[in-house]
Amino acid sequence: MKPTTKRLALIAAASGIVLGALTPLTATAAEPALDWKQCAGSALDPRQQCATLEVPMDYADPGGRKIEIAVSRIPSENPGARRGALFLIPGGPGGTSLNDPSGKGQKLPQEVRDAYDLIGFAPRGLAPSTSVSCGLEHADLAPTRSRPWPTPDGSVAENMATAQRMSDACARNGGELIRHISTKNNARDLDRLRVALGERRVSAWGVSYGTYVGAAYAEMFPRRTDRFVLDSNDNPDPVRAERAWLQVYEVGVEDNFPEFAKWASASGNPDRVAATPAEVRGLFLRLAARLDREPIPWPGANPAELNGNVLRQTMLDSLYDTDNYPTLAKLMLSAQQGTVPTAPAAPPEAVLQNGAAVGAATICNDAAWPKDAAVYEKGVAESRAKYPLTAGMPRNAMLCAAWPYAPQEPPVRVTDRGPSNILLVQNERDVATPVSGALKLRAALGRRAVMVTVDATGHGSYLRNGNACGDETVSRFLATGERPAVDTYCR
Repeated sequence: MKPTTKRLALIAAASGIVLGALTPLTATAAEPALDWKQCAGSALDPRQQCATLEVPMDYADPGGRKIEIAVSRIPSENPGARRGALFLIPGGPGGTSLNDPSGKGQKLPQEVRDAYDLIGFAPRGLAPSTSVSCGLEHADLAPTRSRPWPTPDGSVAENMATAQRMSDACARNGGELIRHISTKNNARDLDRLRVALGERRVSAWGVSYGTYVGAAYAEMFPRRTDRFVLDSNDNPDPVRAERAWLQVYEVGVEDNFPEFAKWASASGNPDRVAATPAEVRGLFLRLAARLDREPIPWPGANPAELNGNVLRQTMLDSLYDTDNYPTLAKLMLSAQQGTVPTAPAAPPEAVLQNGAAVGAATICNDAAWPKDAAVYEKGVAESRAKYPLTAGMPRNAMLCAAWPYAPQEPPVRVTDRGPSNILLVQNERDVATPVSGALKLRAALGRRAVMVTVDATGHGSYLRNGNACGDETVSRFLATGERPAVDTYCR
């Protein structure tokens, strides 16, 4: 069922958007002041405060059922220098920034912490906000199910069956809220939060999926933006949305595996797996193929065996951060001997269920996916031939191939309309959000943005896996508003 013109008009009106212009929220529409209290939980900065914000579940029915968004803050450390609020927009979808004011927010330089209240939140659907769960089978919580690896022969039939089973569970157990979790609704929630904070404009630091939320906010509420940093940037494909993000893994892995191979072949490395980078690549491909044929039992893991796709998924996870390289190397060394290391610890099942449901709902509600297995069969075959390391996964069918709900509105379409106040920061070698996708966002934003490309490896650039040049450029922008005049390369 396609979204109706009336429904889209209601959503637009509830969002403050009429014919592309921003309609300021009136006093009657403004949210009440937030009731800040001490946060629950341990290991938090004692200055961090928490509150809940009530927002419409369905922005096309703003007077209907309400849900709660959990929010947090650490106030500016120097009220005399305070500029406003800095939203810390998490990745995912399915990630949270609720504890980020106490965490990565404290890595920000002093002048940035002086300038802003640091604001975290748990997006709609994610506990302790009003939460959802699909009640998936335990086996379907395995990373090799959320990333749809085809069978060793390239078949997608099992993936299509998995998609149907998981989507049925979400429809059965997810309730009404699961239909209203989307990137555009996340952006609308943030604007309700802006109003509740009493801010005319807000700044933001969005990472990974958070760059898509940040870009959506800047598109939907351009005059409410102050200084926006988008870090590790997603391709804002206006038709495929997250389906395009899955596909870029094939390029992201090829960008990054050579860095792992150099590390894993370096002399003196206690986890050295081969003598040359080329031998590391060959060994990985042979091991994966052997484990496809002869899996090794792995008690306590999910799935309870080390097969080829588990090795490939470990490779993908390990390329996010160079600090994780030893995990992949040790697994390769064990597999050569026919053994396995201790099974990796997993978060509590309730946490996995909640994150999986929010991630699935966002990805599937943002844009429609093909329902025809032939589309995925063709894509998987092409990808396997060109990008053997990822074995066809990036063009395969996620559970969205059987999602029972049509998107309620079109995906975000990022444009160059709005103030020129966005800074993109992007590592040159990033497995999840490669430069090729970031350049699509840069092009879409046009004159609104400047991009800093950083000569670094890993996912998450600013204050994480970047370099001093990139970090200083972003910090200066947040603190002073100064951006490079043109796109810049930080060597």
